Order: sequence, then C-alpha cells, then structure tokens
Amino acid sequence: MKMNASEAQTAAARVMARCDALAEISESSEGLTRVYLSPEHLRANARVGEWMKAAGMQVWQDAVGNICGRYEAAESGAPALLLGSHLDTVRNAGRYDGMLGVLTAIETVQWLHDRQQRLPLAIEIIGFGDEEGTRFGITLLGSRGITGTWPESWVTHPDGNGITVAQAMRDVGLDSAQIASAARDVTDIVAYLELHIEQGPCLEQENLALGVVTAINGARRLNCRFVGEAGHAGTVPMTHRKDALAAAAEWMVFIEHATREQDPQLVATVGTLSCAPGAVNVIPGEVNLSLDVRGPQDNPLESLLSTLLTQAEAIALRRGLTFESNEYYRIAATACDAQLQQALSHAVETVQGRSVSLPSGAGHDAIAIAERWPVGMLFVRNERGISHHPAEAVKTDDIAPAVQVFLAAICQIAERR
Repeated sequence: MKMNASEAQTAAARVMARCDALAEISESSEGLTRVYLSPEHLRANARVGEWMKAAGMQVWQDAVGNICGRYEAAESGAPALLLGSHLDTVRNAGRYDGMLGVLTAIETVQWLHDRQQRLPLAIEIIGFGDEEGTRFGITLLGSRGITGTWPESWVTHPDGNGITVAQAMRDVGLDSAQIASAARDVTDIVAYLELHIEQGPCLEQENLALGVVTAINGARRLNCRFVGEAGHAGTVPMTHRKDALAAAAEWMVFIEHATREQDPQLVATVGTLSCAPGAVNVIPGEVNLSLDVRGPQDNPLESLLSTLLTQAEAIALRRGLTFESNEYYRIAATACDAQLQQALSHAVETVQGRSVSLPSGAGHDAIAIAERWPVGMLFVRNERGISHHPAEAVKTDDIAPAVQVFLAAICQIAERR
C-alpha cells in the first residue's frame, strides 16, 4: 500500500489547516498557550476526537485526559501500533510542536479508512494531555498515564494558583482515584512511533525534509560554585588575587573546547551565571553558575561530565579557590529501537532519496513510552530549528513526504508482526 504524491499533498494541506485550527484554541489571544487540564485542553481533545472519528476510529478520553483513537485491525482485538504526540504547549508556543505528530498520524489512518484497508495490527493514536509540564512543573503526565508510572505525589502537586492536579482533574470531570485505569497492558501495544518537528537546524543544514531519530538525549544538570576572595579592585595585585569570576571564565572556555573535541553529538551549556559581591570596583569572590550536559549515550555523557568537573577542581586548586557542584537533575538517554529505525530509514530513502540519522536534544513522550514498548521517531524539518516559539515554521511540501513515510513505515511494521 502506497500513498501517491497527489494524495500526500492533499493530506499535508489538511494537516497544516488543522494545525492552524488547533492554534486558535488558546488561553491567550496573543500567542498560543494550552496547558494541561484547562478548558482549552478539553476543547482541543474534542476537536481532535472529531477528526479521529471522521477517519473511522473509535474514540475515547482516558482517565488522565489523553484523547485516544483506535482503528481496528483486520482481525478484531489484535494488538496495536501506537502513534502520537502531545497537544499541550509551553507558553507563547508555536503551532507544530506536538500537534504535528498527532495530526499526521490521523492522516495515515484516514488514507486506510478511505480505501477500507485494515492491517494485521490495529492502529491507535493518542494526543497526550501533558508533555511540556507547563502548568504543574512536572512533565510527561499523559504518557506516564498509559505506562502506569505516575508517582502518588503528583496528584497533590499544585500549579501557580495553588490548584492541585487532583482538583484540576475534578474541575474537568476526571477522577484522580481512577488514574491507574489509564495504564495499558504491555501486550496491548507492540511499538510506538512519534513524528515531531526537529527542534534544531540539522535537517535544514542537510537540505532534507526528514530524518530518523537514533536516541533522545540523556541530560545532567548541575549547580556549580567557585569561591575565592573578594578584594579591592585597585589595591590587590594581580598575582595575589583569588578571582572567582576569572576561574569560572577559564572553565567555561574549557567546557566549550572539551565538548567539541570529545564527541560531536554531545552538548554542554552554562546557562546561568551570577557573581558576588557584584560591584565594579570589587574582585568577585564567589560565582554561581549552572551546567547542562546532554548526549544520546550515557557513557560518553558521564565521561564528559567527569572531565569537566575534574578540570573545574584543577582550575580552582591552581588559583587558590574552592569548587563545588550539586547535580539536581538526571535523565538517562533513551535509545530508539533498531528495527523501528530501520523501517523508518527504508521508508525515508524510498520517498526522499536518502536518509539521515540524528539524535534528539529535546525530550519527548517517547521517553516514558520506551519504559514499556519499543519506540521510533521521525523528525520533520523546521525552519532554523526554532521551537517553543511562535516562529516555528514547517512547509506543506515537507509534510507531504512525512505522511508518505509514516504510512509506509506503519504498513511495513504491521506486516512484519
């Protein structure tokens, strides 16, 4: 079964129009903001549910607020290939991050439904209610709902107005006591595929519309501090100084060079920096700075982090300062399934001529899903790699081959099971 170019263009135009329609469902008139368990969340679910029904799917909203649809297999009751992404946004968001994956998935089912075609596997599509964590500061609530990995403490977590998750669920007709019912049995689903905009510039630099994701980067985040000695900027000789800011600057340059040299897929960022006492005529005695290190494999990531921290300690020792660090966030790298990568790559090569593989530097619902089922991801070119911003931009001419590739991969995976 193969979607031709004309059919793909029609599907892509509908995807773009629906992205525009969902972008109108926002709590603010300027910019797009749609957060978990808000009235806008429920309106978006209803709209997406209508499109699922039109594509021949049985539709329901689960106990954590995900909108779900099932297109039955040739034999009723078969396990499902799960497709999807999220429908929530950050504040002042773009209109493609998350939504594009849900709407493209619906087009693959629409094509099958229009031709009365059924596969050996059922196809289920899910629009996750929360991936971004914008409202409650905890992420992947939707996808962890279906994996059954919600911590008990989540229901008492408040938003910025003091409304807890449990209260917010009650306000929209959900019952926090029923959260466990959203969990799916491991035998219900065989694999998960997610289509997403690339949140970086790699595909644009390659002049390609599509790429296959190898892994979702693991990450480590640390708060770090150099402590030296404040002193008068005019009276302390350069040879006697214990300048914490100079030490931090030296380390920051080392971070940039060492990360580039160790592995092109590793990234490290110092995103915040503050120095005290912070006066123009005082030598900085203390500097606090953050470190964010990411990569698609945990061992190289740990090796880089060790190298960076060792160097920070050496800089501090040589300069007569102290250095300390505290890791406050850690997430393991999530590898995409090799067979799913192969199926996507084959489909991309057929449609696009060649395929490129790349890691994802940002997190996705696939992180949670991978704890239960194999996952695969397809990236679509996004202008300048801008995301989480109204300037997100994709082209209809890139969505058309994406729908073709997604359908081809789905059929290949289903026939192979």
